Amino acid sequence: MQASTYLHFNGNCKEAMTFYADVLGGEITMLLPFREAPEELCKNLPKEALDLTMHSTLVAGDITIQASDFFNEKETFNSGNNFAVSISADDEEQAVAIFNGLSDGASVMMPFEKVFWGGKFGMLKDRYGVSWMISLDET
Repeated sequence: MQASTYLHFNGNCKEAMTFYADVLGGEITMLLPFREAPEELCKNLPKEALDLTMHSTLVAGDITIQASDFFNEKETFNSGNNFAVSISADDEEQAVAIFNGLSDGASVMMPFEKVFWGGKFGMLKDRYGVSWMISLDET
């Protein structure tokens, strides 16, 4: 199992990640705008959100930074909610146990389930206000 910090930006994720790649001497290995997601996922998004970054990954040596533009109809962006702890589980049993454990008293933003990019994924904000992202790669 691995954990890392997942950053959220207010519409300038691509710019920020490009800056970090330059400063850290790294490479952006993934940059996925919302418009490239399946239609059912983004059909209710406003047109201005389609060019926002749904997910990006920057690799610089042993450092991996993941990020996206913040888009949440229930909350507004602020400096206190622009990060999450991202856990990549070793297997499904571990992923489900972690997600279910953290779900107690939590606000589930996305249930842990199969996702179009492969594997399984879920997001929640725990009872203490900490955001978590649980991932399981395809096996």
